[in-house]
Amino acid sequence: MTDLTMTSEPRNDTQPARRAMIDSQLRTSGVNEEYVLARMIAVPREDFLPAEKASLAYIDRAVSLGANGHLAAPLFYGKLLMEAAPARTDRVLVVEGGTGYLAELLRPLVADLTTVSAADAVTGAGDAEYSLIMIDGAIEQLPEALVARLADNGRVVAGLVLRQVTRLASGRKVVGKVALQPLEDMGIPVLHAFDAPKGWTFG
Repeated sequence: MTDLTMTSEPRNDTQPARRAMIDSQLRTSGVNEEYVLARMIAVPREDFLPAEKASLAYIDRAVSLGANGHLAAPLFYGKLLMEAAPARTDRVLVVEGGTGYLAELLRPLVADLTTVSAADAVTGAGDAEYSLIMIDGAIEQLPEALVARLADNGRVVAGLVLRQVTRLASGRKVVGKVALQPLEDMGIPVLHAFDAPKGWTFG
């Protein structure tokens, strides 16, 4: 097995828990790309949780933070990073789930990274264009305000709510449009800021 020990030691002694997470949750589910595993062993999940929930950092499901968001299951982040295949030249916009964990996983892998809250992603505009947008949660719809911030041929990787089931999904901007294609069913916290109007279904 490849040694994933990083050059700088983590601030706490939970590296064994991160190794167990990699061996029992990620590798067994097909996440074997070394750049993904190296980042996930380097970043302590408990640093992104309040102290009273730190003991839940390495469970195989999401940790809810109530109105403050969530920390999704390790497998979601592993699959999200694997599907995104971030490049050193990418300019990335991360739609936050409330903890900053996804942005920290990505930061050393890309040229530039900006974060935005789910609420601001739905309504806000910006001049910058991004080659990759990653969403830390499942959405019912991809708003035009967010599509407008994606460069032509840029990618989106996110969770998608489709017929009340959450799935990993990805898409690419072609002729000004993005169609998210579902890839794999998995448990993903829902970002309700992206809820569609009642009666609307994802096309």
